[in-house]
Parts: sequence; C-alpha cells; structure tokens
Amino acid sequence: MSTSTTASVSTHILDTSIGRPAADVAVRLCARSGPAADWQALGGSATDADGRCRDLPALPEGTTQVRLDFAVEPYFEKKQADPQQDAPANRDSGVFFPEVAITFAVTPGEHYHVPLLLNPFGYSVYRGS
Repeated sequence: MSTSTTASVSTHILDTSIGRPAADVAVRLCARSGPAADWQALGGSATDADGRCRDLPALPEGTTQVRLDFAVEPYFEKKQADPQQDAPANRDSGVFFPEVAITFAVTPGEHYHVPLLLNPFGYSVYRGS
C-alpha cells in the first residue's frame, strides 16, 4: 500500500501464447533512490494461479526507481515439457528470454501496477491500474 512518502507496486503475468495467467514465476523486487544509487534487493514472491504476485515487499521511503526481475526460464521450460499445453509441437529448444527485467520511475503516494504480457519470443509491459 502506498503512503504519502512511499509508492507501492503490484504485477501480474499473462502468457499471451496461451491466453492464460503464468503461474509459479519467481519475481524479485529491487529499489533505488536515484539513477546513480545502488539497487537494493527487497525480496520477492512468485505468481499464483491467477498470474498475480500478491505479497511483494513494501518500498522504502525515498525510492525513485524500481526494478521487477521475472525469472521466466523455468516457466517456459516447464511448458516445453508439457506438449498438450504448447503449440506448435516442435518448437526450438532453449528459452530465448531467460529473464525479464523491467525498470521504472515511481513517485511517493502513487500505486504502480505493472503487468507483463509474455510469450516465448517477446514481451510487453505497461502501467496498469
């Protein structure tokens, strides 16, 4: 939850290749107090069956930039091993994007919902509501 001195962040992942939420994807949250400051790892979570991270850590006061790191390689490796969920049947082996890192600026008092639209060969993000 955001306060007048901090921002808050939430996210979810939709696998656009199957039109369903991406479950069990590890997400790490990092923050810093400016472009020259070091990143501080705050902790993480994993997406639930709805593709949502419901328990990301709170941002510290003074945060101006946030990074969400999504570990998508294990998710895609599991999908490749499950042929009834995956089309086409003979995809390339390996994972093109093993991780996705999204960095964005925040303002105290604001909430930032940043969804990840994911498929095996591309991704898109946006500021949601």
